Parts: sequence; C-alpha cells; structure tokens
Amino acid sequence: MASRIARLVFHERALFVGMIVAAALCAALGVPFEFVLFGATLAGVAVFHRHTLQVALAGLSAIVLYKLAFTGFKTGGGLPGLGVHLLDEWVILTNLLGLLLGFALLSRHFEEGKVPALLPRWLPDDWKGGFVLLVMIFVLSSFLDNIAAALIGGTVARTVFRHKVHIGYLAAIVAASNAGGSGSVIGDTTTTMMWIDGVDPLDVLEAFVAAGTALALFGVPAALQQHRYSPIVRDAAEGVKVDWARILIVIIILLAAIAANVVLNVGLADAVGNFPLIGAAVWAALIVTAPWRKPDWSVLPGALKGSIFLLSLILCASFMPVEKLPVASWTTALGLGFVSAVFDNIPLTALALKQGGYDWGYLAYAVGFGGSMIWFGSSAGVALCSMYPQAKSVGLWLRHGWHVALAYVVGFFVLLAVLGWHPNAPHKQQRAAGSNPCFGGACEAVFETWPSPTPVYNPRPHA
Repeated sequence: MASRIARLVFHERALFVGMIVAAALCAALGVPFEFVLFGATLAGVAVFHRHTLQVALAGLSAIVLYKLAFTGFKTGGGLPGLGVHLLDEWVILTNLLGLLLGFALLSRHFEEGKVPALLPRWLPDDWKGGFVLLVMIFVLSSFLDNIAAALIGGTVARTVFRHKVHIGYLAAIVAASNAGGSGSVIGDTTTTMMWIDGVDPLDVLEAFVAAGTALALFGVPAALQQHRYSPIVRDAAEGVKVDWARILIVIIILLAAIAANVVLNVGLADAVGNFPLIGAAVWAALIVTAPWRKPDWSVLPGALKGSIFLLSLILCASFMPVEKLPVASWTTALGLGFVSAVFDNIPLTALALKQGGYDWGYLAYAVGFGGSMIWFGSSAGVALCSMYPQAKSVGLWLRHGWHVALAYVVGFFVLLAVLGWHPNAPHKQQRAAGSNPCFGGACEAVFETWPSPTPVYNPRPHA
C-alpha cells in the first residue's frame, strides 16, 4: 500500500494533473493568466522531460502572444513594448548564454586534461570519497561561478564513478554548487546583485551557517546513494599523463571570469547592465587559448539546447506581473527558497532589494540554494542535466534528491536558531552616507527603475 502511494505521489502524470488543477483554481481566484500559462509550462516540463526545449518554447510563445493580444508588457504595449523588454533583458540572456556554452567547453578541457582520472589517488575509496567531492564542489563555488563548479564536479563524477552517476548524487552536485556560492558575493548571481546594489558582503557571509549545515545533511545520504549505485574507482588508471596545457587553459578561463566579475562590480559600476562582460571574458579566454589546445566544439549543440531551454524559462519569468513581495520576514525568505525552485531567482532578488528590510544572509541562502530542489530551478542544474540527460525528470529528481529539500529547511532553521533574524539597515541610505561598496549611485539607479529596465544580471546563474 505504501509503495502504491509513493508511486502516485512521485508519478509525473499525477504531478501534471495536480499542477493543472492548481492552475485552474488560480484562474478561478483571479490570478493573472500569465501565471496560469507559466504554471502549465512548468508542468509540461515536468511531464515531458524528454521534450523540455519544445515545451519551454511553446510556453514562451503562448505567454508572448497573450501579452501582445491582451495585457501588454511592463515596457509598453504591442511589438514596441516587447522590443523594449527584450532590450532590457539582452545583457542577462547574453551573459548566461556565454557562460553556459563557455563552461561546457571548459569542462571538456578539464576532462581531457586527465586530472579527474588521477583523483582516485587522493579521494577516499568508499562512500566518503563521494562526500569529499561534494565538499570540493562547495568550496569551488564560493569563488567560481556555480555553473563552472557544477560542470567540473559532474566531469569528475563521470570519471571516478565509471560514467554511472546516481540522480540523487547529481542533485547533490547541483546543491553543493549553489550552497557554496550562497555566502559569497562572487559565487552566486543573486549575491553579486546584492553586492552591486550596496549590501555589505559581510551581511551575506552568514549564509554559510545554513549552507554548511545543508551540505552535511544532503551530502552524506547522496554519497551513500552513489556508493550503493556505483562505488568510486579505488585506484587511478596506470599510465595517465596530465595535459597541463589544458589545465592551465581551464585556470585562465576561470581567472578571466572572476576578474571580469570583480572589475565590473567594483570598478565599472556605470557599465553594469550595458554589456555582458563576464560571458565575453570567458569566450575571449577560450579564443585566445584555442591555438594552444583546440576546444571540443562538438559539445556545443547539446549545451546550446540546454541554454535555450533555460533562457526561455527566464524570459517567461520576466514577463510575469510580479510587482512586490510579501512583507519582509524570515517566513517570507523561507518561502522564496521554494519559489526559486520554479521561478527565476533574479527578479525575486531584485524585488527584495527594492523592498528592503531583509536579513540578507537568509535571502542569499534561500534564493541561491532553493533552486536546487528541482533540476531546472538553477542554471547549474540545467547545465549539469545537459551532461546527464537522464536527470531531466522532476519526479525522479524529487524522489532521489529528497535530501536536498530537507537540507534546505533544516539549514534555514539552524541559521535562525544560531544567529536569529536581524534585518539589515537600509543599504541605500548607507550608500548615501558614503559607505557604498558599489562606488557610486549607478547601482541604485538601476534597481530603482525595476521592473523597467530589468535588474542587472552578473553571473554566478542558479534560475
């Protein structure tokens, strides 16, 4: 009996029916029809996980046509309004596209550099090896883009687990990459947005209390799942020679991304939102180093499909008529984590910054880590699922990655118990007093005009 109930709960058709019923109830209660269409799109992605790109594009088309015919856009009605909206979004989309494609090539450089094949020499040869790998991903993501951390982790896992990686462990890789960036202003899109807007990086740092707790809670069961499914390789293969040129190329690309992120946020605040500098820096590094070691261009078609899918969902979310959030509180922050699993966390963060009154460490953890609960809830999840298509199932992700949602809730309440809820003083007023880490008023001007233009995106992406 229990097994039948479990199959019913996690069966994708049951999920689809449930979401359709919820959408009908929302429509009956007067919820804007854009949300109904967006919900139906997400339900379609959950059910038809082998056709996610087609479903996302169909949903985007339906939302655009509805707004063209009936409601117009935040930037105006008809095709001119749509054009202005797309102009507002182009930096976000181009940056993310550049990172998704660029880091796909980076992960192949890393794999062909043969370092993953040598890691069994240093990783424990039981379930603890899988846990140590998750810790490594967590640390990498604290100073790298979470897409890069997830893809590097997925590349290592493919090697050390003989190309057999459990879906629960894949969910843990995404969770580790998102958790590691949640307390660092250069490790996550949303925390970078906070930094740009003037939030003190030290106010975000407390998110590591929750993130570290979550890592322990999802990391151990995920490592045990993987050990039972396919144990780690005990010994490195004989005769493996590291291609240090490729490893150096990987380092150059990552340093280019980090440097562009820091320079843009600290020294070129006026350029924020005007040019996709970080994505351009990654591709400049790829092109400059291409004569040294040719990138494996064959990975781009698959990565492009995943990228278009994610960009479609981000555009869908940008069209939603979300004008404000509930009153700032720890319960609101907790809820935003669940919302970010299905809704783009960039506009959620921008609205929270405009609203103020949050303890920013809680918000950083919630919107950064929350997207890990569903595979398309973050850019790291979408990127990793391009490498492991078998994970593109919401039902299987929830069933085998149950520990991620549990870890999110427990980590949040551990943070609440340890540090308490202390809303930060309005950072925009602090900037006016001369303590602006954004170096000028350009960042404030960007967010005070939300939702037009669209808030800046400075990757990490989690969607």
